[in-house]
Amino acid sequence: MTRRISSRDPSPARAAPASPLQGAKPVVAVIAFDRISPFHLSVPCVVFGEDRAEGGVAFDFRVCAAEPGTLSTTAGFSIDATHGLDALADAGTIIVPSWRDPDEPPPAALLDALRAAHARGAQLVGLCLGAFVLAAAGLLDGRPATTHWAWADDFARRYPKVKLDANVLYIDDGDVLTSAGTAAGLDCCLHVLRKRFGAQAASYVARRLVVPPHRQGSQAQYVEQPVPENRHGNRLSGLLDWVCSNLDTPHTLDSLAQRALMSRRTFTRRFREATGTTVGAWLLAQRLARAQQLLETSDQSVDAIAGSAGFGSTASLRQHFAEAFSTSPSAYRREFRGV
Repeated sequence: MTRRISSRDPSPARAAPASPLQGAKPVVAVIAFDRISPFHLSVPCVVFGEDRAEGGVAFDFRVCAAEPGTLSTTAGFSIDATHGLDALADAGTIIVPSWRDPDEPPPAALLDALRAAHARGAQLVGLCLGAFVLAAAGLLDGRPATTHWAWADDFARRYPKVKLDANVLYIDDGDVLTSAGTAAGLDCCLHVLRKRFGAQAASYVARRLVVPPHRQGSQAQYVEQPVPENRHGNRLSGLLDWVCSNLDTPHTLDSLAQRALMSRRTFTRRFREATGTTVGAWLLAQRLARAQQLLETSDQSVDAIAGSAGFGSTASLRQHFAEAFSTSPSAYRREFRGV
């Protein structure tokens, strides 16, 4: 079942998994290759490879070379990986952080190793052009996937059996996940951390990295016409500012279109052009963000926060919060404050 962590694709709440420190350390492996981008390699390393035992997060992390010998990087220095592809044999999560050239087929040994890992039930993650590697292995056929928007057309031509969606940050299709480029890879890795090891682990790592603990996978990779900030006279920009200041008020597509002095059809089109998403998805994201902010910074009750954020009822807040973050508002508050 596909999860995109959005209001358009709700999933039932799950109990938070146990901390990795409660048993053997989970094995997380990342693939390195010649001419790799240091940034793309560093993303899974900083999420899974740092020693964060004091926060209850610990992994058996391995950087596995897809090729023998010293590996060059695009930044002019070299790396020596201590593991080869044989170290993937017991990895529960395997991350392909990118690929050096869509025109170059990945090594057969790497593709075979990924197929074998998938067959035994490992979770596979393709970040940015890493989706090309998973597709070359035949692991994305018939499945939804994404990649960097700049290579989306090329990807679609090469792998027509894949259900490509180039308008999202990442896609969770259960045992296979793919993401867009650069920062979206960090979002995807934090999502993997949250999904497999719990919201507390993901929130702890996100705080250490000084990044948001969650960005919805359905968020657009980029927008063609960003809404200008503080631009007087821009009806849509002013409307969005007003909505954010009045989240406790009920809003509908029709009421917002009327306030913007646009037809429903025109408003819908311009809203998507400006934000990269739908009115409903954007509004839910703002309300969830407000609820997070109030949980983190205030002592208001969950009932009061539900009203302030515009959810209408505590039950609605809890449902949407669980679907988005796999935890409850009360548990989120405890985890964020470390109590």
